[in-house]
Amino acid sequence: MAEFLQTPAAPLRHAALVRITHWIYTLAFFALLVSGIAILLAHPRLYWGETGGFGSPALLELPLPFDLDQSGWGRSLHFLAAWVAVLNGAVYAISGLRNGRFRKLSQIYNPLQHSAYLAVVFVLFPLVIASGLAMSPAIGAAFPFLVGAFGGHQSARTVHFAASSLLFLFLLVHIAMVYRAGFRVRMRGMITGHAEAA
Repeated sequence: MAEFLQTPAAPLRHAALVRITHWIYTLAFFALLVSGIAILLAHPRLYWGETGGFGSPALLELPLPFDLDQSGWGRSLHFLAAWVAVLNGAVYAISGLRNGRFRKLSQIYNPLQHSAYLAVVFVLFPLVIASGLAMSPAIGAAFPFLVGAFGGHQSARTVHFAASSLLFLFLLVHIAMVYRAGFRVRMRGMITGHAEAA
């Protein structure tokens, strides 16, 4: 009799690994955003090539105030959060390739959404990682071809900023789409894993 009184479980929408990596990345992305802004405030100018500084002409001068005191903690937090995001993203990507999740995206989302998610995972994230590594003097010394591929340290910084800005734009659209589709239901699905009726 008891089994007849139980309500059936809602269908599983997100596997545990997807939910865990999603929330780890949410925290890492927030840390990267805050620390990235702090780093940018230390020198809100972008250049192209190998060098750039206060006296040289900038490719783009961002309308932000200079704040040289923010760079130290910002760089430390950015470095830590970046490696958390890279390792977490690797787990997500390997899992998605092994279990076919990326192929299933075409069944769940429209072609534009499908293309956007794949571009974020397989183009923007790798570009942000590679350009971030190319800015590192230690990585540049060990792998000069990586710096050369971007045309110099400052070019890598500019590409890093552009790709990161596109990721932030994707985040805003993602949040808007979640809100439009039913924020409480979607959040419940990403926390519990189950899709429930609105």
